[in-house]
Amino acid sequence: MRLRDGRVVPAFIGQALNGKPLTVFGDGSQTRSFCYVSDLIDGIFKLAMSDFHEPVNMGNPREMTIKQFADEIIRITGAKSTIEYKPLPVDDPKVRQPDIARAKKILGWEPHVSFEEGIRRPSNIFGNRWLRYVNR
Repeated sequence: MRLRDGRVVPAFIGQALNGKPLTVFGDGSQTRSFCYVSDLIDGIFKLAMSDFHEPVNMGNPREMTIKQFADEIIRITGAKSTIEYKPLPVDDPKVRQPDIARAKKILGWEPHVSFEEGIRRPSNIFGNRWLRYVNR
C-alpha cells in the first residue's frame, strides 16, 4: 500500500500524522471492514494447505463507518486533525463487510489482530518515515 494510492488507511494515517484534515467522501456513512495483513496471510496459507478448492471470503467482519474510522484514527494517533467532507464519488461502495463463515467452518480461521493494534503498528513503526514522505 502506498501513502497516496487512494486507500483510506494510509491516507487517513498520513493526514493525521501530518496534522492535516482527514478527507471523508460523502457523509461518511459508507462502511468498511479492515483486516491486518498478518491475519490475511494466515488465512491464505491455511487455504493453500487445505484440500478445499472453492472460493473463501477472508477479511475482518468488524464493520465501521468511514466517519467512525476517521474519528478512531484521530484518537489513536493523538492528532489534532479535523474531518473535511468532500462529494462522494458515484462508484464508491456503500458497504464492505466479508462473510467469513466458510473460512471459520472449513479452515478454522478468523482474524486476531484488533482494529486498534492494527492501526497502531504502522503509525508507530512508520510515523517518521510517513511524515518525511508526505512532506517531500
